[in-house]
Order: sequence, then C-alpha cells, then structure tokens
Amino acid sequence: MGNYEALQKAERERRAKVAGDKAEPVEALAWDHTPQTAPPAEKPGVIQRLIPRREKKKAVPVPDVGEVNKRRIAILRPESYISEQFRMLRGRIDSLAAQRPIRTVAMTSANPGEGKSTAAINLAVVESLRAEHRVLLVDCDMRRPTVHRSLGVAPDLGIAEVLLGRASLAEAVIRAEGTNLDALVVRSQPDNPSELLASDRMKSMIDEMTQSYDRIILDTPATLGLPDSKTVSELADGVVVVVRADVTPREEVGAVLDILDRRRILGMILNGADISRESYGYY
Repeated sequence: MGNYEALQKAERERRAKVAGDKAEPVEALAWDHTPQTAPPAEKPGVIQRLIPRREKKKAVPVPDVGEVNKRRIAILRPESYISEQFRMLRGRIDSLAAQRPIRTVAMTSANPGEGKSTAAINLAVVESLRAEHRVLLVDCDMRRPTVHRSLGVAPDLGIAEVLLGRASLAEAVIRAEGTNLDALVVRSQPDNPSELLASDRMKSMIDEMTQSYDRIILDTPATLGLPDSKTVSELADGVVVVVRADVTPREEVGAVLDILDRRRILGMILNGADISRESYGYY
C-alpha cells in the first residue's frame, strides 16, 4: 500500500472513530475578528488553536529537522491531535464556502516565524485527503521560501520561472511524494518578487489554477514591511491570518487588518496556544 493510500485509509478510520466517539470540542477563543460583510446568521471566524506551545523559541533562518517535520505533521502523523485541528479548520472554511465561493485561500501573518507556512502546508495536506478533490499549494514567498524544504522536493522549475514566462504552470507544478497534493514551489529567487506578484502574469496564473483545482492554498510572505502579501491577498477569495500566541503584538495584528482588505479575511488562527496534553512531547 502506498503512502497516499495509507493516508486515505487513516482518514476513513478517523471518520468512523469520530462517528462513534464524538471528539471533545475545542474551547472558543475570546479574541477574534469578524469580517465587515459577515452574514448575521453565522459568525464566520476561522479560529483554531493549532500548535501546542511548550516554550518560546527564537526563530532561526534555517529550520532543523524537527521544525521541518512540524510543518508537515499532517503527512507524518495523520491521526494526531494537530492533524485533527487542521481538519476542523478545513471544515470551517468549507462552511464559509457554502455562503460564497472560496477556491483560493491566502495564508499570511504579521511577521515571519509566526507559523503561516506550517498552517498553509498542513491545511493543504488535509484538503488533499478528500477523494477527487484537487488541491494546489503555492509558495508565494520568493524571499524566504520554505515549502520545498518542508515537502522534501527539489524542483527544476518554480513560480518565478512561470511568472517570468520561462515555463508553463503544468511544467512547474510537482506532486509531493506520498500525498495527493500538487505544489508550485520556489526554484530560484528573483530580484523583483514584488513586481512579479503584481504582474498580469500572476493574475492569469491564478485564473489558470482555478480552472484545474478545487482548492488553492497560497503561502504568502508576512504582511508588515512588504507589499507582497497585500498583492497576493487581493487575488484570493479569502485570507486567513496566523497570530502567534504571546508573540504577535495586538497592535501589529490591527495593522495587518488595516493593510489587508477586511472583506476578504475569513478569520484568524491562534498558533502556539498553551494546550496541556501529555502526548505532545513530540514538540
């Protein structure tokens, strides 16, 4: 049995277990953001406690093996508590998609190192577990790319080559080994990433993606200090903001909401929440 078949089997077993033994609900967060266009019948917050925090750690330029594995926990441990949280996140986005089309979701944060890539990768993985559901993960951070390392791929072509007209989208998209997930990662880092993301070619590439995929997850750069995230978010159907508990200042979160189009914001993820679970010594 291949890795992807094993993941699908685990997904089926998980659903059967959930049907027979309802999981304990996650406590709602006290602080969230409600989009200005939210319908009165339902408060569309995509708010989740994802990565249990044991202690604060300073971000390092090159992640170690443990950090890389955390970014792909949904692949390595599909039955873990963390993977289950990403399934819940997937379900909440689906509930919002019932109100309006949400095919492209941009993932961002105020600053680097707050967990946006972890959230983007793992959400894309659990999205791809659904049968006949085509999912594409796009690394739009051409300054500090991480998706290729986390997925363990070494592409010949990437997003920069597509935007520069040196390759087609079909040529650059690769399949992450052991999954049903397609990815467009960074092969080379151009001198003008902001201009490439704001180009007409970027718009046409997104349009081309939506013709072939059911859900597209865009891992964007951090919002503060760069125009890239705002540029990409304006091309997406919805935006999820990752906030790191006890790290991201509240005023910086407010600044992100001011920069981005609030009407596109689906909600926030609280990453690094202090959840006491003895079984998570893995982190």
